[in-house]
Amino acid sequence: MDTFAAAKRQFRLQLRPDEVQIEACWPGTTPSIEEIQQALAALTDWGNLEAHPDTARVSSVEDFYRARFLYRLSLGGEAVEAGLAVFARTLARQSELQTVALEDILIQLNALLALAAETAPDPAKVHTALRDLVRVFDGLADNAQAFMASVARTIELQQADVQAVIAFKQRLIDYLNRFVSDLVGRSGTIASRLLELDSRIEPLLVLAAQRERRDAAPGDEPGQAAALAERVATWRERWRGLSRWFISDGHIQAQSELLRAKVRAAIPQLLAAVASLNERRSGRSDRSADFRILARWFADTGSDAEAHRLWRAGFALNPARHFSLQAETASADPVPASTPWADAPPVRVHPRLREQGELTPRGAAPHVRTRDTERAMLAARVAAERAQIDAARAILTTGRATRLSELGMLDADAFRLFLNLLGEA
Repeated sequence: MDTFAAAKRQFRLQLRPDEVQIEACWPGTTPSIEEIQQALAALTDWGNLEAHPDTARVSSVEDFYRARFLYRLSLGGEAVEAGLAVFARTLARQSELQTVALEDILIQLNALLALAAETAPDPAKVHTALRDLVRVFDGLADNAQAFMASVARTIELQQADVQAVIAFKQRLIDYLNRFVSDLVGRSGTIASRLLELDSRIEPLLVLAAQRERRDAAPGDEPGQAAALAERVATWRERWRGLSRWFISDGHIQAQSELLRAKVRAAIPQLLAAVASLNERRSGRSDRSADFRILARWFADTGSDAEAHRLWRAGFALNPARHFSLQAETASADPVPASTPWADAPPVRVHPRLREQGELTPRGAAPHVRTRDTERAMLAARVAAERAQIDAARAILTTGRATRLSELGMLDADAFRLFLNLLGEA
């Protein structure tokens, strides 16, 4: 099948069995022509190949009546080979966070801004810019999703090799930091370009849809109008998706913010894997190691009595009679802790203790203590902290990208909030 797929890529229509024998890459000994014919006949029966009589080499009546066939890929065989090729490429693809895509997005948005400023923009340029912008966004989203899914798997697979994880750690952290810094630096500019285009993008979307409609099959006028409206709606949906990648609508967080959060979360995962490896290298015990040692101790015991004593010591199976006995009862009828439960005297349990799990002591109920003063003090403290945070937010929230030098002198509360926000970012 690989030979026929290669012939298809080389624009060759058909292959003979002897050509398959010569051109195929056989892992071992080259099979005979009869074996190849049997395999080709089986593939034809399965629907992967199509067989046609080969009359080009007929030189006698005997050759005419001899079964000779030319083989080529069927439609089903082409679909199978294309699916296998896509599957192999998907498995072998290394996902990546595309910092170059952010630059390409900004370039295409600037081009759209320039086209929107023209009185009669070129439909070809508009369609090309929008199409390239969508392709870049698709690649950025797919690669980002695949990368974040593969980071955890890569960490898990490399946990067995200490040196591989340590070497991979620094490369991954540098890679993630570089992408996060580029994403933070360009997200504000991209969001501002999207906001500038938001009120002027509709004519450009209509131009792109009209240019795509030229390739549609001819039909009646209502059908063409419906096709144009459908294409315009498709471009509007794409633009909304592009905008939501960098602009939050108040209810749904921007995808760039989610991506940045996932990238930042990958660093603690990697550090946790490295810390686990360091603990194993330093010889610290964990729960699994404790259970293995305990199992070895059980195997080394010489009798059941030693095993029972080890069981009680290992799992803290201390006598629990004091849980349901009052002090007077315990002192009046002392029972040694070594007494087996089967030999100990019975304990009378109060019905309320059995039903409710607690035994209320006799006597008047204690008075309820009023805590109005403490509640007022806590409410005043919360209100003061909220006022401090609101005042600090009023200073720090500008609605635009702000340099550190523009903040000026901050008080203690505003500076503390600024450090917290900087740490979360």
